[in-house]
Amino acid sequence: MKKSRRKFSAAFNAQVAIEPLKERSSLSDLAKRFKVHSVQISKWKQEFQENASAAFDSEDSHQDVEQEKQPLYAKIGQLEMDRDWLKKNKKT
Repeated sequence: MKKSRRKFSAAFNAQVAIEPLKERSSLSDLAKRFKVHSVQISKWKQEFQENASAAFDSEDSHQDVEQEKQPLYAKIGQLEMDRDWLKKNKKT
């Protein structure tokens, strides 16, 4: 019987990735504690370190995201209006 893969949340990944940085316990101890292979912890740690600079990005990137959201929300509103109109005028 095939086991399904476990999926971990981003918060869990970050929590596990931070633990080896604290250097309080070994990778094998952390692997036992979090029930994750030590290689996976090392990968998450490396990925965390590579992407840590994103936490200190300027506000410009947040403004860019907000500007990208505006037309998307407008499109969602338009599609909802179209859907409602089609439901109202549907002939059965």
